[in-house]
Amino acid sequence: MKITGIHLLRAHAIAQTLFPPTTLKAAIKRLGFVQADPIRSPARAHDLILRHRVKAYRAGDLERRYASLDIEEDALYAYGFIPRTTWRLLHPRKMTGLSKMEEKVYETVCRLGVIHPRELETHFGRERVINAWGGHSKATTRALEALHYRGLLRVARRDQGIRVYEVASSSVESVPPLPPLERLRRLIVVIAGILAPVPQRTLQANIARYRRLGNPRAALADLIREGKLQQQTVEGMTYVWPSRSRPVREEPPRVRFLAPFDPVVWDRRRFEHLWGWPYRFEAYTPPSKRIRGYYAMPLLWGDKVIGWANAQVSGGQLNVEVGFVGKRPSEKRFRSELELEIGRLDALKTHW
Repeated sequence: MKITGIHLLRAHAIAQTLFPPTTLKAAIKRLGFVQADPIRSPARAHDLILRHRVKAYRAGDLERRYASLDIEEDALYAYGFIPRTTWRLLHPRKMTGLSKMEEKVYETVCRLGVIHPRELETHFGRERVINAWGGHSKATTRALEALHYRGLLRVARRDQGIRVYEVASSSVESVPPLPPLERLRRLIVVIAGILAPVPQRTLQANIARYRRLGNPRAALADLIREGKLQQQTVEGMTYVWPSRSRPVREEPPRVRFLAPFDPVVWDRRRFEHLWGWPYRFEAYTPPSKRIRGYYAMPLLWGDKVIGWANAQVSGGQLNVEVGFVGKRPSEKRFRSELELEIGRLDALKTHW
């Protein structure tokens, strides 16, 4: 497919990931990745992402049906939910030997089966260590996370948002891993497809983590040369996407509030190039320095992101405030579509 301008590029970006609502299992397979985030404002990121793509989706449906969806939690280019076929490409992760704490935690999980992090306190106490953000985490929780990252443990389910673990081999069919270079090539195509069309600089930055499997830049160049990925420069920025892409369609005039981690808006470099203004996630920005709000969700109107929405639940009622980069659209159609989107967001809260 030849892309000739920003308008077609926007249409391509939307067509790749915003599809007619389907089943939960089919939506996750088609998305390829659903990012997880602990903030609930007004719902968790994966709920806000899936509500646009799953028929009659309600907050918490993913956790309730997790065991039946053939998916795993893991880190791809971010942390989230992925099809098991992709998860197998991530493992084994070659890392240094286990620490004494990790060995003891692993032995305990092997002995007890499915285990909640809180249960480990009775075995190891509440020792705390510095986490990646400079705060403190329980040493046992850190050990569980490390074992999970290595592929020795998997998330069996979540209890009120908290990950409950089990030994990975106990419930997942063991499949011999592909050769490292083939795993790398497939992971590059997967990530390029999820974020398509993705700026080449963004793709290179996110596949660099897989250096242990081979040379990511060389593998990317080979995939482009072989025609498995397409590459094109549009208005000074080079984009990459899989050759088998979904056809571009004209986006109907509809309002959508997108999660900050939705594939449509995930890459801030692409966002600014496509829609002409900088969007930043400000939940971790000091309140005095926030421009658009704690959890401002980009507001998509047709194929344009024209502003943002902040939503809060107070006294069981959903309150939504919207802001705009330019003028607020004056069309009657926009007003009615905005009300419909607020209603759809409100319907999500059945299980908030």
